[in-house]
Amino acid sequence: MVKQFHFAVFSFVLACHLNSAFADDTVTNKSKADQRPNIVFLLADDQCTYSMGCYGTPEVQTPNMDKLARDGMIFDCHYDTTAICMASRANIMTGMYEYKTGCNFEHGALLSEHWHRSYPMMLRAEGYQTAFAGKFGFEVTEQPGSKGDLPVASFDRWGGGPGQTHYETKRNKSMKDYVKDYPHSTVSYGAFGSDFIAEAAKSDRPFCLSISFKAPHKPATPDPQFDSIYAGKKFTRPANYGRDYGAHFSLQSRAGRQFERFHSWNYSDKYDEVMATYYQQIYAIDVALGMIRKAIDNAGVRQNTVVIYTSDNGFFCGSHGYGSKVLPYEESSRVPLIIFDPRHSNSGKQLRCDSLTGNVDFAPTILKLAGIQVPRNMDGQDLMVLYNEPKAKIHDSLPLINVWGPKKAHSYAVVTDSWKYIYWPYRDDQISPTEELYDTQNDPGELTDLSEIGSAAGDLIRMRQVYDEAVKSWQREVVPYHNYSHFGDHFQRR
Repeated sequence: MVKQFHFAVFSFVLACHLNSAFADDTVTNKSKADQRPNIVFLLADDQCTYSMGCYGTPEVQTPNMDKLARDGMIFDCHYDTTAICMASRANIMTGMYEYKTGCNFEHGALLSEHWHRSYPMMLRAEGYQTAFAGKFGFEVTEQPGSKGDLPVASFDRWGGGPGQTHYETKRNKSMKDYVKDYPHSTVSYGAFGSDFIAEAAKSDRPFCLSISFKAPHKPATPDPQFDSIYAGKKFTRPANYGRDYGAHFSLQSRAGRQFERFHSWNYSDKYDEVMATYYQQIYAIDVALGMIRKAIDNAGVRQNTVVIYTSDNGFFCGSHGYGSKVLPYEESSRVPLIIFDPRHSNSGKQLRCDSLTGNVDFAPTILKLAGIQVPRNMDGQDLMVLYNEPKAKIHDSLPLINVWGPKKAHSYAVVTDSWKYIYWPYRDDQISPTEELYDTQNDPGELTDLSEIGSAAGDLIRMRQVYDEAVKSWQREVVPYHNYSHFGDHFQRR
């Protein structure tokens, strides 16, 4: 309790003085505060791209997501630079790669010095009303190696929770006001967001609402009010479904739980039932999105509210004979992204962008939308450059990181808008370090590893060079704590 109190006091003081503390990095135009856009950032948990109609799956019902896509812009080449909950959420909030946040399961909490330059903290310091609800995903600590706390005092309104949170609203203490009307948490977050928007819109200060849904994360617990949506339905399996399409993957990739979950999570024998439950959970998010957009309309702020929708990582759902996430393959690391900016002339044109983007881009994008200069420590870029010109480029490459789980399954990869190179460094008596190369533009299902194909030798050399530069960046910029430094050597190609 004392520790939480100290953090609350520190957060309050910081919010009052952040302007002067980061004078070199931030610029504010307070005379235009009433003209700055409201921002709504919505994050699903474990949602793959083929779970949405607007991404080409007509068998699923996502009317509100599809409408958001029609109103705004779809991003088709968007990656989570670490495809697991805790690290991805730290990436999103801070705009930095995992080896610079030092934050992930088995490693440690996020240091307060990084949290202070997160987008919620910087927006609040610049006059934004801020709210958070759902699965926060990480804690904030003052010292490396020490347990942290949830930054409750960093927001004007809080509906978040520790750990994985719960699907039963009554078990989420901060959401107690919604238990009676919304017993399932997914829709309760839609109600929370609606209430915050209605109240915040009465002020002359802009607002930023961030909601992180637990759905469709395991354990699969769909809202029963939507049981009829997919009852008895059958679904088309992806073209790379099953073990026959994963035989070329590295032996290292089979060391994690992703490989066995093809069977233990019943993708192999109860595919339709498993996917019906998965899609039903996403349908509840779609309903919550509809509630939030209706609240925006009712509050009269539609023309000045930017909405961003994405996921913290993807999900295999049986592709290549794997389940879960984490690994650097497409179904796990590439995720949906939709942005709608009602002020922009490209809105409503149903445009798509296939330029490379990453989860580290959200923090700098949100800051730029708010008229705040982006701190130099952030690795991301402004996504609105692409909203303005979908064929532009903001990244030549991005890293895909996995240093969680069994050491055998640790990997480092680089992806461009059309190629992916993966390096698996683990070796023992049976396994040697392995590399994989994929032409993701022409082979999005990653059905052919080109690393030993002569015709792709030039591409392999080029992507190795991109990878080697990414390793150097790790070595140069890695935090000196939470056991990240040694990976700079570990991931060097042998």
